[in-house]
Amino acid sequence: MGQKGRRQTHPQNEQVLDGEEHTIPSSITGDIFLSRYISVKTDFPQNYSRLQLALSRIGYFRRGTLIRRLMTCGKAGCACKASPPRLHGPYYQWTRKLDGKTVTVNLSAQQAKLLEGWIATGKELDRIVAEMERMSLELTERMLHELPSPTRKAPVRRHHAEQGDASEKLPD
Repeated sequence: MGQKGRRQTHPQNEQVLDGEEHTIPSSITGDIFLSRYISVKTDFPQNYSRLQLALSRIGYFRRGTLIRRLMTCGKAGCACKASPPRLHGPYYQWTRKLDGKTVTVNLSAQQAKLLEGWIATGKELDRIVAEMERMSLELTERMLHELPSPTRKAPVRRHHAEQGDASEKLPD
C-alpha cells in the first residue's frame, strides 16, 4: 500500500484510484463494459462515497418549522401590555404539512429541543440527497453522451406492382 506507484483499490466502487483519470462501471448494470468508455476524475467516486457514508449515518428526522414565540394576552392590566412589555412565554410551535394541510402543534421546551435536532437532521438529509443527485446527473449524463450513438438503418424502399399490372386486373 505504501509503495511508490502502487495502485489503491477503492472498496465502495471497486475501482482503481491512481491519481489520474479512471473509469467507473455502471452500478445499475454491473457491467464493466461501460468502464471502457467513461472517464471521470478520481475525486468524483471519493466524494460520492463520502456522501453515501454521511447518508448512512442519518438518524431520526422530521420535517417542518419550529418557532419560539413570546406573546401578549388579552388582560388589560397585565405586564405584557406595559411599556416596555414583559411578554408571556416562550411558547414553542411546530408547523408542518400533513396530507396537504398545515398542522401546528404546541410543544414543551424539552420537546422543542428534540424536534430542533430532528429538523436539522432533515435539512442535512436534503442537502446530502441533493448533492448525490447533482453528482449522479453529471456522471450519468457523461455516460450517456460518451457511449456510441445508435445507428439508424436506411429506410427500405418497397417496390409496388407496376401501373400496367394494376390496370390489367380491373374489370371491363
